[in-house]
Amino acid sequence: MFQKILIANRGEIACRVAATARRLGVKTVAVYSDADAQAPHVAVCDEAVHIGGSAPKDSYLRWERIIEAARQTGAQAIHPGYGFLSENEDFAQACAAAGLVFIGPPASAISAMGLKAESKRLMAQAGVPLVPGYQGVEQDPQLLQREADAIGYPVLIKASAGGGGKGMRRVEKSEDFAAALASCQREASNSFGNDAVLVEKYVQRPRHIEIQVFGDTHGNCIYLFERDCSVQRRHQKVLEEAPAPGMTEALRRRMGQAAVAAAQAVGYVGAGTVEFIVEQPGGYEAPEQMKFYFMEMNTRLQVEHPVTEAITGQDLVEWQLRVASGEPLPLAQADVRCSGHAIEARICAENPENQFLPATGTLAVYRKPVCSSFARGAVRVDDGVCEGDAISPFYDSMIAKLIVHGATRAEALARLDAALAQTHIVGLATNVQFLRQVVQSPSFAQAQLDTALIEREAAQLFGQERVGLALAAAAAIAQQLHDEQAQAGADPFSQRDGWQSHGLMQRRLALDWDGQALVALLRYGRGGALHLSVAGADGAPLAAGPLAFAPQAAGLQLTFAGQRCTVQVYAEGERRHVFTPQGATCITVRDPLAHAGEAATEGGRLTAPMPGKLLSFAVQPGQAVRPGQVLAVMEAMKMEHSICAPQAGVVAELLYAPGEQVPEGAELLRLQT
Repeated sequence: MFQKILIANRGEIACRVAATARRLGVKTVAVYSDADAQAPHVAVCDEAVHIGGSAPKDSYLRWERIIEAARQTGAQAIHPGYGFLSENEDFAQACAAAGLVFIGPPASAISAMGLKAESKRLMAQAGVPLVPGYQGVEQDPQLLQREADAIGYPVLIKASAGGGGKGMRRVEKSEDFAAALASCQREASNSFGNDAVLVEKYVQRPRHIEIQVFGDTHGNCIYLFERDCSVQRRHQKVLEEAPAPGMTEALRRRMGQAAVAAAQAVGYVGAGTVEFIVEQPGGYEAPEQMKFYFMEMNTRLQVEHPVTEAITGQDLVEWQLRVASGEPLPLAQADVRCSGHAIEARICAENPENQFLPATGTLAVYRKPVCSSFARGAVRVDDGVCEGDAISPFYDSMIAKLIVHGATRAEALARLDAALAQTHIVGLATNVQFLRQVVQSPSFAQAQLDTALIEREAAQLFGQERVGLALAAAAAIAQQLHDEQAQAGADPFSQRDGWQSHGLMQRRLALDWDGQALVALLRYGRGGALHLSVAGADGAPLAAGPLAFAPQAAGLQLTFAGQRCTVQVYAEGERRHVFTPQGATCITVRDPLAHAGEAATEGGRLTAPMPGKLLSFAVQPGQAVRPGQVLAVMEAMKMEHSICAPQAGVVAELLYAPGEQVPEGAELLRLQT
């Protein structure tokens, strides 16, 4: 076993690797950028070396600096984590040339599987089933168009060197192919330095099922069951679970054997994942009819590896370290056991209601559920952030991974929903409430899984009240009253308790929920009794009844309109972030006088929805545009985002140049309407 390793990554995966190394008595070296000087992964390692600027190209992608840091600190091996340099064959070769062990597969295996087109040709030779498509080296756009037309729409354009959903576009009809190809190639070039693509038939209602494989230097290779990663947005995974629901033992064995054959075809060593697209011609109720096709192999540890650890009771990072140090695999295929069910939820800084646009900001509040033991606990959180940390535009939007394990899938689902309810984040938009909606949706609960689940269930997942709005409003008001009482002290003339010498006191509060105006009337009765009614701006009642609250260690114990529960409320100016058993929302308690005379809109402006780099404008000054027309393309958090016209108008002025960094809220151009 190694005495010291360097972890060439950041965030939760760096913390994750460090935890196993510490348990095994292996010293660790962290590397960090300017943005990560105070990051948790720096603190949990034994040593840390600064390697450059905040942008990945100036730090985490500068492998010569990382190798020099390993030499300076006496590290014997480098763990690349995932992302960044984890699948870079040049880096793997450079490690070997420097006398360092690369904790991953041989450079030859990375090379063979790194290009999707080449890997599919190898898989065909190994007898692994493939999706119909074009994987040729010729990249002439007209040829690619002809191939797509011949395959039949819809088709999927995929970056040959890609991963993580980047450089991927679904095309529904021939006339859309050229524009999708250009965008895909541009994103692929920016992300991977290679704009080559392949074109495949888009399988209708597919499932994404992957097999965890592990090889060693002694010729052994096994699979550790499968993971279902079908719930995705923008071709990126949202929820992952193991084992895959509805799998027959015969199909599991065939897929596992195909995955091992794929790994052996390239002399694979270490942890890897063979990803399959699974067709369901007989629907969800006929798993025996499912067909699987090789999609790609990820030559690294996957983000979702904890669910495999949960059902097998194995620490895959420990396996990586042992295999890289020359030891044989800890288990043979016949010894691998599966127990229970595990699900992982990726908690990301993003706005699901705005096409999952990445968000940046500070974790003003970051509260996690109570966790159990590390390897196979009922609840586990993998993260690399702390309360008060900033989520920057330089790196991936994932904040944490929440993993649960249960004896059955139903138990794991219930445990995941409860753990999500205990996850409180304030300071920036997140997908926590959206994840609860997905987990509670009939399709996911009944394991009717495919990669279009989110699109298919959009009516239930987006654009509707997802928590008890009246209860949330009552919680926000109760917290405000509690804060007022705490501030008033013992002076009876400064207390806002509704006391007056005669009659009843009634207080009117103006609320705002997601742009929807609400009106709350709070009536003070005798003996401190409170009565609250909540109505919409049109006067339509939402709920009314006695209101009572009492502070508890876990929050406010709230009683309103016959409901009783414990709620947590966090104040941010006039905003009240409310967490109830039904879910989380934000209520703004407004002082009407403070907002008198404010303009309702800022017509004619178009601003950046997040910090990032302006890639291009699609319009020129003087050009007429229609609502929804793409005006500009920005890049943030390693993804492209189109900025569209909110209304018809004429472009008056472009205020930035392509290539410039723009802050959130910056005016990009002006429209005359």
